Amino acid sequence: MTPSAGAVTRLRYGNTNTFYLAGGLLVDTDMAGTLPAFFRAIKSAGIALTDIPFAMATHYHPDHCGLLGELQGLGVRLLVLDVQLPYVHFADALFARSRGVRYTPPDERRAAVISAAESRAFLLQLGIRGEIAETPSHSADSVSLLLDGGDCLVGDLEPQQYLAAYEENGPLARDWARVMRGTPRRILFAHANEKRL
Repeated sequence: MTPSAGAVTRLRYGNTNTFYLAGGLLVDTDMAGTLPAFFRAIKSAGIALTDIPFAMATHYHPDHCGLLGELQGLGVRLLVLDVQLPYVHFADALFARSRGVRYTPPDERRAAVISAAESRAFLLQLGIRGEIAETPSHSADSVSLLLDGGDCLVGDLEPQQYLAAYEENGPLARDWARVMRGTPRRILFAHANEKRL
């Protein structure tokens, strides 16, 4: 049975959760060098590469964008929010220093570039109901996917219980207020277990 558009499948093949949204969007990839493990993970989940027309990163730290360039070379189109454009090559220098690691930088010139305001209409073309929101408290290029069905993919957004630990928690509090504005039922983190609300 084919999952309904927007249904979320968690793929774990390294240290970062990758999520596949039925309809055709891959969110976050692990480090460079994990492509064989990625292929094993999608095969195990019953996902073909042709089921993934688009891939994006919640932000461009190396453990979230390591495979994007290679996937582009295999026909997957990169999706980038306009606010992320200055950061697309943030990880390039780090991977350049990593000996023995094959890394292909993402090519933003061949990407679909949209704004957060345009994200709902873009996702709807894939049959995915929701939007992409800027949540920059972790890094200036961080975004979250807020799906109408209640799943929220928040990348490395610090958990809500950390709010009290920050002396200046304004940015994190604003990000969580944005995430909680809808009807979230499940928070999906890149490195932590999901949280059900």
